[in-house]
Amino acid sequence: MAEQNSSRFKGGLPDYLVRHTTFRQMQIFEAIVRLGSFTRAAEELFLTQPTVSTQLKKLTDVMELPLLDQSGRQLKPTEAGEALYRAVLQIFDSLSNLDTRIAGLKGLHRGRLRLAVITTAKYFAPEILGDFWRLYPGVDISLKVANRYRIIERIQNNDDDLYILGQPPEKSLNLTAYPFAPNPLVVMASSDHPLAKESNISIERLAQEPFISREVGSGTRDAIMKLFHEKGLEPNVRMELGSNEAIKHAVVGGLGVAISSLHTLVLEGANGPLDVLDVEGFPIERKWYLAHNNDKELSPIAQAFLEFARATEPVISERMLNLYNQFALRHERACAKSKSD
Repeated sequence: MAEQNSSRFKGGLPDYLVRHTTFRQMQIFEAIVRLGSFTRAAEELFLTQPTVSTQLKKLTDVMELPLLDQSGRQLKPTEAGEALYRAVLQIFDSLSNLDTRIAGLKGLHRGRLRLAVITTAKYFAPEILGDFWRLYPGVDISLKVANRYRIIERIQNNDDDLYILGQPPEKSLNLTAYPFAPNPLVVMASSDHPLAKESNISIERLAQEPFISREVGSGTRDAIMKLFHEKGLEPNVRMELGSNEAIKHAVVGGLGVAISSLHTLVLEGANGPLDVLDVEGFPIERKWYLAHNNDKELSPIAQAFLEFARATEPVISERMLNLYNQFALRHERACAKSKSD
């Protein structure tokens, strides 16, 4: 046995791993750890679950140590699994950087851009990506959408090239952030809500209304709760929902009012079933932030997208101003009609 092991590790352990592991196995292992599920990893990689399990077993046999620890429904990497996971991320990151660097030498004709955005940014980020892709059609684009809590996890794991955030990042995240577009918060209600015909509604009056809120971990929720608490108020939260679309449907259904980014109303516009209330202190002017990890050198593609996105600010600003003015005009007409009736 000793002779066999001596032969087996001849040339060093790294050489042994290179010869006995595959990139596919590493990709599967990375997905399992990141997603915490064999099933979700299989779905993401378009593989069957037995294939995922088989490849993980082969990788475990090569390492000769358990890589995952499953306790109930929780799936976590062991100490050896953590070490392997960090190594795999470094390998994938190096290959991605090489690919984009080569693409830069070729004039950005190919390569990969990885962008992660908070949930509300999904209302405009795909348009920016589409315009960018038309300039560089050979670029492979990855877009991840999640709430602030999940985006912070991705930042800490260094999963992406760039991030779009709804508020300045904490210093502990070690990010460079650039404000680049307006993100106004407005109070929305159904178009037939009694407050839709009132003007200069106080924040105290608003706090009395049944309130529809985003889930814990949402950056928008944090900003809203801070606003109420600064006024010494507690919102009358009727329900918490995990998406802006669900909140909009609840508001249309008459379940309450909500505070959300004006971006969430772009598709419906001022002629839809939702209205923007005239509340004192609103809209609250916020900014979107484009950020990247300080320890990560931006690829030519990521740098090009950063500059491209920041240049779109005038277009986004004009769009938000026009939309808000449309709602203001709608409100004036509704108030005038109410008085005449």
